[in-house]
Amino acid sequence: MSEIIPLGRWVDQSVHYLLEHDASTFDAIGKAIEGFAAMIEHGLQAVPMWVFIVLVVGIGIWRVSWRFALFALLALLLIYGTGFWDQTIVTLGLTLSATVISLVLGIPLGIWAARNKTVALIVRPVLDLMQTMPAFVYLIPAAMLFGLGRVPGILSTVIFAMPPAVRLTSLGIRHVNREIVEAGQAFGCTPWQLLYKVQFPNALPSIMQGVNQTIMMALSMVIIASMVGAGGLGNDVLASIQRLDIGLGFESGLSVVLLAIILDRITESFGREPGSAAVSRFAGLRNVLRVRRQPVTAPG
Repeated sequence: MSEIIPLGRWVDQSVHYLLEHDASTFDAIGKAIEGFAAMIEHGLQAVPMWVFIVLVVGIGIWRVSWRFALFALLALLLIYGTGFWDQTIVTLGLTLSATVISLVLGIPLGIWAARNKTVALIVRPVLDLMQTMPAFVYLIPAAMLFGLGRVPGILSTVIFAMPPAVRLTSLGIRHVNREIVEAGQAFGCTPWQLLYKVQFPNALPSIMQGVNQTIMMALSMVIIASMVGAGGLGNDVLASIQRLDIGLGFESGLSVVLLAIILDRITESFGREPGSAAVSRFAGLRNVLRVRRQPVTAPG
């Protein structure tokens, strides 16, 4: 069947054009991402196992409950006992690396989209494409441009995981109570002061939900990224499929599930509002009142 619109050929030619004419730029980007990811991974690996567990349990007690802390303790001990501790730490490092990059790009883009309707109209279909395109498709151009290893895995994960951060940041900023925004403007807030003293604090629950969803999507994509050599638990999952090894698949899959639950519950706790809507509005007004009032000149 002949193609009427050879879209696939155009995309393929575009990728090859980039490889031929701008390979040095992609090499520089790859080295920067590789160094950043290696720093996070080595930092996590340098923490002794028992210290890591104590930190997670402590955060669990502080942010969630003692029941969750007990679950996290048992889950991490189970991961260690089944021999998947090192792979889990590598997977956590990849997830955190991709999440940080996604948030650094996604949160400012979400703020921009919330404050500019033209940007929102452009960004929305792009996010739809990023979220609905099959995850495996991202691996092909990433591997072509950056080779095999962590870098293409992280970049494909960033593309897959960034949309929730953009969408929920934009949603949170746009749904801040209009009365609070008008109060800030009445007290002489500059646009920047209005953003970080009024809108951002009141939109924080929605933004943290975006962070939570970004982490969950990054973790799921990191497992798929093992197909291009990203490493971690994804290698074991992939090996279990290739060998039809049910035991290996169950153990490695269970480690992924336990890690996902721990990350989900902890990050979700930071997205909960500290009180009622009235408390949130009071916090916003309190931030507004901290802005220095403009001096009033008496009429002559």
